[in-house]
Amino acid sequence: MKRAARPPEPASGSRRAFLRQAGLAAVAPWVLGAAAGRSFASAFLAAIPGTTVIDVRSKGARGDGRQDDTAAIQAAIDALPAEGGTVTVPPGIYLVDAARSIVLRSGTRLRMAPQAQLQAMPNGLERSCVLKVLQVSNVEIVGGRIVGERDQHRGDTGEWGHGICIRAAHQVSVRDIQVTDCWGDGVFIGATGRRGSAVESTDIELRRVVCDRNRRQGLSITPCRRVGVIDCIFRNTEGTRPQSGIDIEPQTQGMAQDIRIEGCTLSGNQGCGLELHDNVVGLVVVACTITGNRGYGVLGVGPGQVTLERNTITGNGLDGIAMTARAYDVQITANLVQRNSARFFTRRRPLALPADAGGVSRDLRVDPSTRNVRISGNTFSS
Repeated sequence: MKRAARPPEPASGSRRAFLRQAGLAAVAPWVLGAAAGRSFASAFLAAIPGTTVIDVRSKGARGDGRQDDTAAIQAAIDALPAEGGTVTVPPGIYLVDAARSIVLRSGTRLRMAPQAQLQAMPNGLERSCVLKVLQVSNVEIVGGRIVGERDQHRGDTGEWGHGICIRAAHQVSVRDIQVTDCWGDGVFIGATGRRGSAVESTDIELRRVVCDRNRRQGLSITPCRRVGVIDCIFRNTEGTRPQSGIDIEPQTQGMAQDIRIEGCTLSGNQGCGLELHDNVVGLVVVACTITGNRGYGVLGVGPGQVTLERNTITGNGLDGIAMTARAYDVQITANLVQRNSARFFTRRRPLALPADAGGVSRDLRVDPSTRNVRISGNTFSS
């Protein structure tokens, strides 16, 4: 896959130079949060101004697991006034045609009961989505469960059958929901348009989201700015590559900037726990558990201004942390990184490691092509 060139460095200056040396240059203050000794608080919450509440059953949804409820749920959303409001989904199994999708409007809160399930109907499409958040703002998705149709899928091509697709959207909060068994990603966050004219998503928060047994990724992040992924679980991804818990890969469409991943668990994925690629700038990963993934725990191929702090990275199939290719300005501090490289152990370590790495380590790989990777206070395997 073709990779974009590294973005230009920040302007010179004593403070910028210091931050760059610490791997924190140009990172938004809210992203740093607990990495700077503070607890994380959301810097962006969707504002739903409308007070109207509409129950989907008032528009004909049955939730009996037999009727196609797509049109009824959409009718409830479309019936909200211009200022928006809340659509409620009571307990039940609601069949959804992911070829059409449920399309959320600006100013919509979709509140699902804990026992409410949106079940994708079988299809043979390469691209589909249960909930679509496209070019809108101020949206909340709260509660319930989304179940994809990967086990009933009628084709064998494509990898874009998503549970929730957020593109060119702003001020979006997704909370307390499970997204499982999708043909593609559990959740996708990204942009519309091509490089140079792409419209990125901004101010997106996932909190207490569980993505389990999706086929391509638990979470994919492409061009965006200011994304918080807090207290979430991404596990058991398998089916088609990359098969990672979280993959941040904007490619050449744009930049993925100012992202915070905190208190999350990435486990049992057939690919990596966390993948970071070119055009990813300003990322903090703090207090996460990344364990039992078949690939790398954390793989960095070209990201910049990355902080990995106080994470537990254990029992992954390849290196616990691998900074390769063009990765730059990376701070790796106070992590527990042990018992990795279960699939194979190579003694190829082209960069001398610090004393606390225990000499040759299967837990950490830093290639000589990287720049300014700073390592301190970690606990590695003996």
